[in-house]
Amino acid sequence: MRVFVTGATGFVGSAVVKELLNAGHQVLGLARSDASAASLAAIGADLQRGDLNDLESLTRGAQASNGVIHTAFMHEFLRASSPDEFAAGYQAAAEADRRAIETMSAVLAGSDRPLVFTSGTAGLTPGKVASEDDRPEAVGRGQTEELVDVLASRGVRSSLVRLAPSVHGDGDHGFVPTLIHIARAKGASGYVDEGANRWPAVHRLDAAVLFRLAVEKAPAGSRLHGVAEEGVTLRDIATIIGKQLNVPVVSVPSATAMEHFGPFARFVAMDVRASSRLTRERLGWNPAQRGLIEDLEAGTYFIGSPA
Repeated sequence: MRVFVTGATGFVGSAVVKELLNAGHQVLGLARSDASAASLAAIGADLQRGDLNDLESLTRGAQASNGVIHTAFMHEFLRASSPDEFAAGYQAAAEADRRAIETMSAVLAGSDRPLVFTSGTAGLTPGKVASEDDRPEAVGRGQTEELVDVLASRGVRSSLVRLAPSVHGDGDHGFVPTLIHIARAKGASGYVDEGANRWPAVHRLDAAVLFRLAVEKAPAGSRLHGVAEEGVTLRDIATIIGKQLNVPVVSVPSATAMEHFGPFARFVAMDVRASSRLTRERLGWNPAQRGLIEDLEAGTYFIGSPA
């Protein structure tokens, strides 16, 4: 299969590209810079120059492929300095994501070719273990999720991979590195109140296998969970961060969480456990990489930046 991959040099996307190539597929990777193009060419992928705002490049990539894996997302909102800036940035990213999916799906309509796109488990059912059959509120990426059913009705073999909040591994620049950055800046590794709330986790290499399985055989309209661990407590995450940085581990009262964590406070306090039981049963996915705490204990998250 020749697969068009967006976000092909990103943290997850680069692992997906290598997984596809190792499985014998051809890859056409979206590259927005010379550096990205060079890294894709070096591992044997073909190149489609462009980005998520270049809808013509997305159309050409989909036209030249047997299927699409869409991992790209604009994460600049994570660097917002206020809750309002964070919310506006996230909404803009979600709208760009939806435009990209609609553009590529227009090429695939009526062909039964696969289009796999990405969401997250964090917006599902706080306080209980979320399953693949649960539905998020129809805002932001939750609204984009509705496309999986719409596209299936249009003859696209659509599937959706909801990734855990913590996709970990070498090169991670997401939620856990944000916690590490805050711990360095504050001189303490914090969690909110008792820290008993939990984040699901998955290693990037396990996630890459799931994307490959989805593009190969997921039925139209599938919702899949990229979750290896149902929930790691924030207290456990904060504890290992504190140990590695040699800083105190502290409970931050919810009333002052915004002061300590900034706009990231809402994520730190989330209790968003999720299961991948149905995904494992339906696709035969079996995560095999080390867990989040073991990854943090290995120390690579902390190399090169002293506390």
